[in-house]
Amino acid sequence: MTRLLDAQGISKSYGKFQALKRVSFHVDDGEFVSIVGPNGAGKSTIVNVLSGLARPDGGMVEFMGQSIAGVGPVRLGQRGMARAFQLVNIFPELTVGETISVAVTARLKRVSRIWRAARADREVQGEVARVAAVLGLEQRLDVVAMHLSQGEKKLLDIASALALRPRLILLDEPTSGVSSGDKFDIMDLLVKAARAEGVRGIVQVEHDMDLVARYSHRIVALQEGCVIGDMPPDRFFTDPLMLSAVIGKIGPVQEEVEQPC
Repeated sequence: MTRLLDAQGISKSYGKFQALKRVSFHVDDGEFVSIVGPNGAGKSTIVNVLSGLARPDGGMVEFMGQSIAGVGPVRLGQRGMARAFQLVNIFPELTVGETISVAVTARLKRVSRIWRAARADREVQGEVARVAAVLGLEQRLDVVAMHLSQGEKKLLDIASALALRPRLILLDEPTSGVSSGDKFDIMDLLVKAARAEGVRGIVQVEHDMDLVARYSHRIVALQEGCVIGDMPPDRFFTDPLMLSAVIGKIGPVQEEVEQPC
């Protein structure tokens, strides 16, 4: 099985605070991996390290066999890994079509003429329309992003990431702020769209255990910057120690989870 992402012994500190302590995990071709843990566990830090926003103090991160430590999101996108960056919050006055075109023109290396390309370039417009259709946004291309529903904003974030044609995508709580009744519809569409666009692996940081249980192939559990578990959902959700450590659900056994780091 092809290994898409391999993180070994990742450490990261901010001053005296050690956010990550020799964290190791991997993502194989075809896997959906969820990273879970309580507040302060290091989830956001590991995503920032994986997406090139933060350089680790120690350890190794490889994507498709090449080191990506600290390369930055632009170069990382060119190599085939994308993160949903919530561009709606960055460019709230752009339309759906314009927001997606930002990613399309970046992938086609036409950033220097981004707005002219977005309006006049047939290749860009074709790609924007195609990606929008995959996520059901084809009728919303002219709508200003700030006027979208919360669910549509989430889909637009994903569309911008998929427009980079990544092999692996990083998601940080992809349905946060979305109603409980809509979250599975959005995730179903997201996963279907990712497969249609050739995405070979998904890593998500998520606190909603319903989503984690339904979509994950493996769950990587963090606590205080350490990996305390890496297992399939059936094992995770039947392990009282893991549930207690990660989500505060107390099982029949009252013990401390062993800290491997």
